[in-house]
Amino acid sequence: MEARMPDAGETSGAGRIPAVDRLISRPGPWLDATGSHPAIVLSTRIRLARNLRHVPFTHRAREDELRQVLGSVERAATRAASIGGGSFLSVHELGPLDRTVLVERHLVSHELSDASRPRGLYVAPDERISIMVNEEDHIRLQSLVSGLMLGDAWAFADQADDELDGSLEYAYHDEWGYLTACPTNAGTGLRASVLIHLSALVLTKQIDKVLKGITQMGLAVRGFYGEGTDVMGNLFQISNQTTLGLSEKETLESLERVTRQILSAEERARDTLLRDARVQIEDKVFRAFGTLRYGRTMSSQEVVNLASAVRLGVALNLPELPSLSTLNELLVLTQPAHLQRRLGKVMDPAERNVRRAELVRSILARGGGDGTAEGRRG
Repeated sequence: MEARMPDAGETSGAGRIPAVDRLISRPGPWLDATGSHPAIVLSTRIRLARNLRHVPFTHRAREDELRQVLGSVERAATRAASIGGGSFLSVHELGPLDRTVLVERHLVSHELSDASRPRGLYVAPDERISIMVNEEDHIRLQSLVSGLMLGDAWAFADQADDELDGSLEYAYHDEWGYLTACPTNAGTGLRASVLIHLSALVLTKQIDKVLKGITQMGLAVRGFYGEGTDVMGNLFQISNQTTLGLSEKETLESLERVTRQILSAEERARDTLLRDARVQIEDKVFRAFGTLRYGRTMSSQEVVNLASAVRLGVALNLPELPSLSTLNELLVLTQPAHLQRRLGKVMDPAERNVRRAELVRSILARGGGDGTAEGRRG
């Protein structure tokens, strides 16, 4: 599912934003395939929901109150030792294309990209921590890291949260914990999630059984861009649903335990494919790689699906394939808004498909074919 693309008239005359230029000049660090089990788990995300005391929740606050929240959070973030020196973007002042870039980059939600009210985004220098301001809650602090790294992601988010708490007065209740606009987020305010590639479970037709088991254990399954989005390229986002009555440690341990069970199921399914259908899998992988490498027009959905097939081949140690980090890069940099922002012009879908294929060929030529070493780490 792509974010809604702006029409040409919506972006004409829009100035370039230096902070957005810096973002699109490189892939995010969560794409570098350096974490644990990178062939299966692309990323780990921790999100903390917080609100300021004495200010109405976002949906009830006046415009002037929302602007005060923006200023307070920006000052607190720039003073925070672990995340200071980053960039603050007034999302409501950005053009539609730049707002869509932020969605594609997994820095903001579709809700925050709505420019109808004063909203902002703070991005730390290394892009590992970002803060959505005035989404459903005043603060949605996010830590996003590569691989299955729940402990590390939590440590980064917890430190930044403590530093913000030193400058801001959170809405907190001794019995109910952190107060949030939606009751399901109250308590710890913690949502932890992993973005996981389950291609073998899909190919062996076991995925429905696995997903049913995940929901029965109290976890949620969402698409590539989170809540309300579609699954693309066999990539599933798995997260906790309960925040009230559980500690942060209990939430993280539960998600880690279930994720490792899913990892084991995916690895067994991959062993089955190699044993029973090796030729067919190799044919699927190398046909996909050939299309990526030599194709002259392709949609963003096609790139994601083809990269999914090649990713399975890397994990199975098939030779002469690109690295996992290169495949991860394709997932974001070839999305419509990134592509147009990078090339500096708005294009219709047909032209985007041609230019996207050119970019894919360029990235693959630069990335080489050395993916098997990274695949073994998965």
